[in-house]
Amino acid sequence: MTKDVEYVVSDDSEIVIVDQFTGRTMPGRVFSEGLHQAIEAKENVPIKEETSTLATITYQNLFRLYDKLAGMTGTAKTEEEEFLSTYNMRVIVIPTNRPIARQDLPDEIYVHKSDKYKALVAKVKELYEKGQPVLVGTIAVEVSELLDKMLNDEGIPHEVLNAKNHAREAEIIAKAGRPKSVTIATNMAGRGTDIKLTKESRELGGLAVLGSERHESRRIDNQLRGRSGRQGDPGFSRFYVSLEDDLMVRFGTDKLKTCSLRWAKGRLSPNRLPVRLQWLRRRSKARTSIPVKTFWTTMTFCEDSVKSFTTRETKFSNPTTYRIWSD
Repeated sequence: MTKDVEYVVSDDSEIVIVDQFTGRTMPGRVFSEGLHQAIEAKENVPIKEETSTLATITYQNLFRLYDKLAGMTGTAKTEEEEFLSTYNMRVIVIPTNRPIARQDLPDEIYVHKSDKYKALVAKVKELYEKGQPVLVGTIAVEVSELLDKMLNDEGIPHEVLNAKNHAREAEIIAKAGRPKSVTIATNMAGRGTDIKLTKESRELGGLAVLGSERHESRRIDNQLRGRSGRQGDPGFSRFYVSLEDDLMVRFGTDKLKTCSLRWAKGRLSPNRLPVRLQWLRRRSKARTSIPVKTFWTTMTFCEDSVKSFTTRETKFSNPTTYRIWSD
């Protein structure tokens, strides 16, 4: 259990669990089997008496108790197989009210996290100087605080929305669509509130959504992307990924690092790189717990990250993009 990821320490010196999918805190919820008390001892806060569970039921079995089931969400299509197998319900796609004008750009992948964060902050600075509103999505409080520090070092004013200051959620989101606004949000807490763009923001290109890494669930990534381009508004989205991200570590970082290293040193033909990276796709599809049918449409190996991973000076005039797969 990691502080500021699975839980936070409140101002009242209490351990509060953080929802891994929404980024919101869950007051009143506690870990079972003494884990909560162990964390309290670790964080040097008052240890409370352990509670006992009298009865449990899964969400799936709870919903099955109803005679009729229906729901509406913007990100259910990717989980259609799960709805069908669990509830025998199909997902019907309703066309959008207005055509989607948002551009979903290919991911940029770096070897090291430090390179990734530097590139992300550089992009935020570029957009801020242009005046375009920016929303940066993270999957953990600690990452949002790291980016908060890096943006402060660059002198870029911004707002941070995570489990520690969710009380200002509506206020922060309400200002996120204004020109020169920069907002960092953990797991898009507050996604139930629309980000309203001003006329000037639309003329500058709309809301730019930048993801600091990919989430285990595609629905969370889609929810982040969906913050931009609402009701036909302009905008774009892009995710920044490194081979040191947790998701990449679980799905073959060593193979990818070796592959990118050999390519950077000229020992691997660029035409062979997509073939080597098909291994990641096979491993991803084998894990049913992480739905990654379209893990990435493209991967971009950028100059700085590849150069930092080589032992000699390597110059590239432009980032090289390799198409891995698409549905």
